[in-house]
Amino acid sequence: LLILEGGLQLGSLEQYPEIDVTIDGADEVDEDLNAIKGGGACQFQEKLVAEAAKKFVIVADYRKKSKLLGTNWVKGVPIEVVPMAYKSVLKSIENNLSVKPIKATLRMAINKAGPVVTDNGNFVIDAHFGPLTDPYLVFRQLKMLTGIYEVGLFLGMAEKAFFGEKDGSVEVWKRK
Repeated sequence: LLILEGGLQLGSLEQYPEIDVTIDGADEVDEDLNAIKGGGACQFQEKLVAEAAKKFVIVADYRKKSKLLGTNWVKGVPIEVVPMAYKSVLKSIENNLSVKPIKATLRMAINKAGPVVTDNGNFVIDAHFGPLTDPYLVFRQLKMLTGIYEVGLFLGMAEKAFFGEKDGSVEVWKRK
């Protein structure tokens, strides 16, 4: 309703493949404005929209700030996987990466039996690696694994992040 009242165009990415600005939340944001997203299991579509935007801005509360990704968000990096490949992907994450996960698990649904299913019909693996000193390395290694659809690391994408502080003020981080 606010979109229509504001006179903004509402449509699909197919209709509007170029977007002026995308404003979205994040599960965790580091000092370089890299982010973990996908706690809601929608990282693939959110990444498509963020990549289509001329500007990508993150809005979050103060608890989402961290020096390194994986410090505050301990549920892990969300990894969307093709259902028939989830067991082999889990095994590869545990055995074949140079950065070993503390824990990697298939995300299970809360209000229904079975795993969480994304809008794309895929499953989600949450892999917690601890604080990521090199998120790009983890991203590259994960993307090389057969069966991974998308990784919830949004690296080098955001221009700014706005954090609502406990006292009601707003802190703004800009890309260096």
